[in-house]
Amino acid sequence: MSRGHIVTGLDIGTSTIKVLVAEKRASEWEVLSYVKMPSFGLRRGAVVNPEETAKNLQLLLDGVQKDCGQKIHSVLVNIGGSHLHVTPSDGLISVSRADHIISEEDRDRVLQATRAINIPLNEEILDVFPKEFIIDEERGIKQPIGLTGVRLEAKVILLCYFQSYFINLTQAVLGAKLQIDDIVPSPLAAAEAVLTREQKEIGAAVIDIGSATTSLAVFEEGDLIHLAIFPLGSANITNDIAIGLRTDVSIAEDIKKQHGSCILQKSGKESGATKKKLEVSDGAHSLSFTKKQLVGIIEPRVSEILDLMQKELKSIGRSELLPGGIVLTGGGAKLPKIKDLAKQQLKLPVQIGIPKGILGLEEDPALATVAGLVMGSAYFDDIHQEGVLGLSMEALKGWLPKFRRMFRVFIP
Repeated sequence: MSRGHIVTGLDIGTSTIKVLVAEKRASEWEVLSYVKMPSFGLRRGAVVNPEETAKNLQLLLDGVQKDCGQKIHSVLVNIGGSHLHVTPSDGLISVSRADHIISEEDRDRVLQATRAINIPLNEEILDVFPKEFIIDEERGIKQPIGLTGVRLEAKVILLCYFQSYFINLTQAVLGAKLQIDDIVPSPLAAAEAVLTREQKEIGAAVIDIGSATTSLAVFEEGDLIHLAIFPLGSANITNDIAIGLRTDVSIAEDIKKQHGSCILQKSGKESGATKKKLEVSDGAHSLSFTKKQLVGIIEPRVSEILDLMQKELKSIGRSELLPGGIVLTGGGAKLPKIKDLAKQQLKLPVQIGIPKGILGLEEDPALATVAGLVMGSAYFDDIHQEGVLGLSMEALKGWLPKFRRMFRVFIP
């Protein structure tokens, strides 16, 4: 039987590295292999020790190749961390043609003009996301090519990154003897897996709660209109439990998974259960606590994260104004009652984002990013013909602009 299109997604997270190999047959994806392992060499979503990360990747790759019986040569990899940020910009040009019909070259020139802003020396612009084009003061235009005008203006958001972390990421992947098909911002990959086209059109946001970071990606009229990443995540909740209950972090993580909740039930039969002592043993000592104590530790930290999201939405004028609602994803979205708490604080419809469309993949919000890398790969087919694979470290400076151009495919 002939094989379909096989794609490998690599999600390098602060606490876990995930590899998903899937095959596209007709309109469906099917899992060939999924493997994960603890990650080291990262801090708050960014690679800080590329050598150590490369060793872990090589170990993980060996396991994946044995599992699926396929030699893995290249991957689509995510880039995350709070060093990623967006800034608004605009550009203005005169239409070049004598008949004033706007060409693709005019669109590219005005988008290039939006890059002419001052940013710190250690940062680079990763890509440009258009919000609207303006032709002779006519606003709200999404696609200017073929229209007529004298002046073309673009209002955009620029996605920027810290150069050293980007280089560290590529060194880690290339050091594991892998070629890079594409590098995709984690929030956009997660959105690809859990947001519908309709949600992107009417206005929706993805909140991805990872181990060390929480990201917010907001979409409207099909376009990304805002992105922000904060250095807080589910590991902070675990650390709070460890401090509050005076126990080890590993035990605190188990307690969070087995007994954690974001809201305390105060009525019916469950009210008595909140006062009942829970016993946890680490083999040498016994730890005793109530459900009320545990929720009293977890709820304030989750509320803090949601409050940051609310303030960010307010800063762009979208607080309580997203008809498509909020989609919570990432490992932190598995906390019981987090959807209810998010509804209370954000005052919007909330759902848990579980990747759909890949047969054989477990229903787990922690898999949104790695699933999105695979599911979004169809957009890259034409770009991959440009010969950007198999790059050495010496070639990094030459191919950085090409990777920036690749991100345009995430604009619906």
